[in-house]
Amino acid sequence: MEENKRVSVAMATYNCEKYIKQQIDSIILNLTDNDEIVISDDGSTDETLSILREYEKQDKRIKLISGPQKGVKQNFANAIKNTNGKYIFLSDQDDIWMENKVDRVLETFEKSECTLVIHDAKVTNGDLEEILPSFFSYRNSKKGVFKNILKNTYIGCCMAFDAKIKYDILPIPNNIEMHDQWIGIISELKGKNVFLKERLINYRRHENNVSKMQHYSVTKMLKNRIIFIVELFKYRMQRSS
Repeated sequence: MEENKRVSVAMATYNCEKYIKQQIDSIILNLTDNDEIVISDDGSTDETLSILREYEKQDKRIKLISGPQKGVKQNFANAIKNTNGKYIFLSDQDDIWMENKVDRVLETFEKSECTLVIHDAKVTNGDLEEILPSFFSYRNSKKGVFKNILKNTYIGCCMAFDAKIKYDILPIPNNIEMHDQWIGIISELKGKNVFLKERLINYRRHENNVSKMQHYSVTKMLKNRIIFIVELFKYRMQRSS
């Protein structure tokens, strides 16, 4: 059994050779010797794997594992499942963390006795030029189960959660739209979420992003909400039996 860590960073990667070094370097600046980065790679075909293997060779805190190749939700679930930390930070493959991100989030956990912290972000383009000064303002981000089913404001790259809810959020249903909405709402049902109004990452938006910021059609949005509600109902029924 692996030694328990203070912080685990759960990262999902796929073909991000252009940005992955900057992201990992910014994360490492936040970590102590008793932390880890668990990277689940979903079968990258560019130089991403070569870059990650070199980092793993040089830094014992980095653990590279093979993803299930079932899409981004299950790739994140695989990374989360393999973490050993008391607190689990989610990370995309192409953002930039501020140097005080982990410290500020851990302080919030301690002060608020919560199960999940989500912080604000500055939205940038691929060259880190500002697009939006605040993701929270853009999405009117706040807690609320019903609110976040109607309009999700949980964004995985800005989230960290207490490992005690790890197996409450797993498995992540494969037919919902994204993992972060699921994690945020399950945490609300199980504990307490805090929205920290500090911009602790540069949230990079570029041509290769898996998630998009523009809205879907009304039909697709309605379908996504129905699927989510059905999965949430099934989850509640299974956990109460």
